[in-house]
Amino acid sequence: MVDTAEIRDALIAIDSHRLETLVQAAVDGGMPAGDILNQGLIAAMDIVGERMEKGEMFIPEVLMCAKAMGAAITVLKPMLAAEKAASQGRVLIGTVKGDLHDIGKNLVAMMLKGGGFEVINLGVDVAPETFVESVRAHRPHILALSALLTTTMPMMHETIRALENSGVRETVAVIVGGAPINREFAERIGADGYAADAGGALKLIKRRLRETVA
Repeated sequence: MVDTAEIRDALIAIDSHRLETLVQAAVDGGMPAGDILNQGLIAAMDIVGERMEKGEMFIPEVLMCAKAMGAAITVLKPMLAAEKAASQGRVLIGTVKGDLHDIGKNLVAMMLKGGGFEVINLGVDVAPETFVESVRAHRPHILALSALLTTTMPMMHETIRALENSGVRETVAVIVGGAPINREFAERIGADGYAADAGGALKLIKRRLRETVA
């Protein structure tokens, strides 16, 4: 009988073939899809995020883990739909106006999806008014802003001011990240949090959502 620890370990080891075999065996054995997802796959991605923060895993490995998890979730999709598995939360993410960099942002989005979150990825060069419209339309719990260029950092502040001026700032927690960003800058522009990397972003978002629920 397959257990979720085996599924978790196969994903951390990036053993895609074994992972899909184990997930299918767990499904065939009657294990609830929600247990496979939460106790196996999401638990594994939590560990991957922690290892990335510690410098024990690197971006190529994390991307391979996310890809392996995506294939495993494909096996689970029909069962998850039937069980109506609850999302961990809704996150809106995008790179601010003037910045076309998306590798870090996409890695965060992939890890969030792997962590069971619903992710709306707006892409790059996103104007403040587009973020505002998307917050109104999607009602996310978290808005994650990314920037890689020092010249586009002020656009994060512009986006937060646009949220304030439109009256939707209080409806969403805003976190920021990217190579030139630091905690001091995040506090200065009125963001609710800062993450230095994808693993930190996943941990921060989970913490923010726990605080919101509490």
